[in-house]
Amino acid sequence: MKAIKIEKFGGPEVLELKDIEIGKPGPKEVLVKNNSIGLNYIDVYHRTGLYPLELPSGIGLEASGVVEEIGAEVSHFKVGDRVSHASAPISGYSEKQIMPEEKLVIVPEGISDEVASCILLKGITSEYLLHRSYAAKKGDKVLFHAAAGGVGQILCQWANALGCEVIGTVGSNDKIEIAKKNGCHHVVNYTDTNFVDEVEKIVGKNAIDVVYDGVGAKTFEGSIECLKIRGMMVAFGNASGYVHTIDVKKHINAKGLFFTRPSIMHYTVTREELEESAKKVFEAVLSNKIKIEISKKYKLSEVQQAHIDLENRILKGPAVIIP
Repeated sequence: MKAIKIEKFGGPEVLELKDIEIGKPGPKEVLVKNNSIGLNYIDVYHRTGLYPLELPSGIGLEASGVVEEIGAEVSHFKVGDRVSHASAPISGYSEKQIMPEEKLVIVPEGISDEVASCILLKGITSEYLLHRSYAAKKGDKVLFHAAAGGVGQILCQWANALGCEVIGTVGSNDKIEIAKKNGCHHVVNYTDTNFVDEVEKIVGKNAIDVVYDGVGAKTFEGSIECLKIRGMMVAFGNASGYVHTIDVKKHINAKGLFFTRPSIMHYTVTREELEESAKKVFEAVLSNKIKIEISKKYKLSEVQQAHIDLENRILKGPAVIIP
């Protein structure tokens, strides 16, 4: 079978398409034929070594497909089941992969493989950010950075459905309408204006209940400034670079803020958590609280270009790789 491998960290050129032997699933493992593979910004972090992998390595956290073979002790799945996952082992960019049974979920009727492969990681991320890292509720003023991105398009729709007032920031004017289409009541281009000033014009000074910040270094200080007293700072990504230092006196004490740096691993510790979160995501899609439009499809052989487009923020919505 064909799979993407990396033998060193670096730019998109380190992504190599190779022929490999897949082997047989172990007692509690499942062999899945991937029909669609999710493209996520965390894949860039793995490729560059920002989130180090043991090399050589596969790449890709998310895929959806059909069970082809099961191990002797597998109890949750049978051959022919449609399944999806958004977790290690990091090997999703492949025609087939062997996955631990505990990391897979059933894809319900009414959701295609393509949608399943680009909704689970971003959807579970949105679910834990919006419902568990901070339990957003009707009337909350929410600030989300990179609102036109993959997670932003999902979370902002969902927050809107909950009755929140959603303010999104974007990096270019051509993304303003994308963010508005996907749940934002107000959109600010943070490269053209001071987003702190613009947010203050919209909701007032120190008025934001929660900031969801996946951008990192460029937006962190301003995010802290926007929050209300006892507001919540949810720093879940670092597309513009890592925030290396949190100054408790400067960043937390002044307004008695709450701060968290969550990841999907912290919120899918048990199979029960994974299943419940995935169920909420799929239900949100099926009930049209979240609408998914695939913006672009790539072949496995085009994965280098996919990463170029991903890093340059060319993509206008969720994208997938079709093996």
